[in-house]
Amino acid sequence: MRTIVDLPEGERDQLDALCSQRGISRAQALREALILWLERERPRHADVFGLWSDRDLDGVALQRRIRQEWDQR
Repeated sequence: MRTIVDLPEGERDQLDALCSQRGISRAQALREALILWLERERPRHADVFGLWSDRDLDGVALQRRIRQEWDQR
């Protein structure tokens, strides 16, 4: 997929300098940056799985309680 990215002049100059140092194209640098950003922002199920395991909670009961709150508004 091709796309157009508008960058302020300062960021473009920094990107060009980095690309020159590494011997890569702007496109390659942006692909690498996007991969790193997506990896960082991706939800990590292992990080959140079991967070409420110490609570005595019934998931269905919790859903019903939350939905009742919606109806009261």
